[in-house]
Amino acid sequence: MIGKLQDFPWAALEPHLHRAAQHPDGLVNLAFGTPVDPTPDVVRRALREAADAPGLPRTEGVPELREAVARWIRERIGADVAPDAVLPVVGSKELIAWLPALLRVQPHEKVAFPALGFPTFRASAVLAGAVPFEYAGLAELRAERPRVVWLNSPSNPDGRVLGAAELRAVVEWAREHGALVVNDECYLDHGWETEPVSVLHPEVCGTDQHGVLAVHSLSKRSNMAGYRAGSVAGDPGVIRDLLEVRRHAGFVVPAPVQAAMVAALGDEDHVTAQRERYRRRRAALREALEQAGFRVERSEASLFLWATLDQPCWDTVRDLADLGVLVSPGELYGPDGARHVRIAFTATDAQIEAACARLAA
Repeated sequence: MIGKLQDFPWAALEPHLHRAAQHPDGLVNLAFGTPVDPTPDVVRRALREAADAPGLPRTEGVPELREAVARWIRERIGADVAPDAVLPVVGSKELIAWLPALLRVQPHEKVAFPALGFPTFRASAVLAGAVPFEYAGLAELRAERPRVVWLNSPSNPDGRVLGAAELRAVVEWAREHGALVVNDECYLDHGWETEPVSVLHPEVCGTDQHGVLAVHSLSKRSNMAGYRAGSVAGDPGVIRDLLEVRRHAGFVVPAPVQAAMVAALGDEDHVTAQRERYRRRRAALREALEQAGFRVERSEASLFLWATLDQPCWDTVRDLADLGVLVSPGELYGPDGARHVRIAFTATDAQIEAACARLAA
């Protein structure tokens, strides 16, 4: 195997977690971005009604689910994707981690991922036994000719959004060189200062999705992180290949979760309500950070603020832990994050209020 899996990145936060937990008023955890608000009633009701599931579920998903995803892509993204070009997955992270291996990327081939990004992109190359390659721009992709190119827009950790022209340039180059472009779009519903564009949009890839996949998740959109409910859509040939391998491997979304996904995708009211909660929390936290001397950069979308005090990120993590506030060091996402911290606003109103008060003090 080429490369070695890193130690689990967030394990390095344990000492600071214990430090922050000693605060007399308790811990405020803004490090992980895990949803804390209730899963919508419409989703829980669908799960309960589908709980009697003695038979094996279908790897490709029930037709209602594939149709629901295709309909959501058409209505939300503005792209036409056939239901058989959709595949449910056991959470988007599972798909990201195993995609190159499932596509049988060879040991001499490269898997490219953003220099500042989610650590699982690198892990996907290592798990496939391929060559991990981090890039900062299209010029580096041109020089290295990878087999798979990971995009992440909106980005975790820094909330950067790639415009349609930027996405299109990567897709056009990849098509010329036989590379597969895959965009992790799990924060597509969380644009704050700009409207994120899907890699499936016609302005990016034209009227067909050859050589392009988009990965979506209901974890953040619908507070379903505990359900492990995601999907991948795009190039029909690649989806067929993934389906065949996943059938052999037993990668199947449980039947009750499939029913819950259909319900979630069919209801936008809970999405609107949750966006408003996050909008309020984001605004309050950003103001408190800036008044405390932080500079917030990028952060146009996603559920995080990318902030700096112009000092090493671990110093900032330690200083905030002394206030009982845990944040994520930017260095976990690549060397370019060494002077930033990622601060999630996926906390309760009371926790956000507490964090703001401690920053003010």
